[in-house]
Amino acid sequence: MSIGHTLLGLLESGPRHGYDLKRAFDEKFGHDRPLHYGQVYSTMSRLLKNGLVEVDGIEAGGGPERKRYAITDAGITDVEQWLATPEKPEPYLQSTLYTKVVLALLTRRDAAEILDTQRSEHLRSMRILTDRKRKGDLADQLICDHALFHLEADLRWLELTAARLDKLREAVTR
Repeated sequence: MSIGHTLLGLLESGPRHGYDLKRAFDEKFGHDRPLHYGQVYSTMSRLLKNGLVEVDGIEAGGGPERKRYAITDAGITDVEQWLATPEKPEPYLQSTLYTKVVLALLTRRDAAEILDTQRSEHLRSMRILTDRKRKGDLADQLICDHALFHLEADLRWLELTAARLDKLREAVTR
């Protein structure tokens, strides 16, 4: 995820302080990985330097001054271009799990046990996500669906690999 583009998009609804941006980000996108304040302020500093935001006001308070940021026309254009650019699909061609299976075969360990253990972990994650989806709002349901679909694809791969372990063992131990 592009933190900069996400913060710019949040600024399109109006100027905000860094604290407000962090809170909005965490509320909409950061359930599982909230932003650190330092990440917000370093990103805003970069966006300011690049002319994508400007300081809309500075307020004195009991602590440090609070800058209020506003998106510039260049920032709006940048967000529009980012939104219009499709994300590259992740092919997962260098899977750690695949590496573990092949290494298990090469070292004469039980690759089927690795696959079974991973299957159990995937199913555990799926149960947690399904419960979260049941209790969540529409946004949480959609993000859980995304994760669940990926886990389902992984499970299909685990089953296919388990069925082909003997052939894979032959192929990698020649």
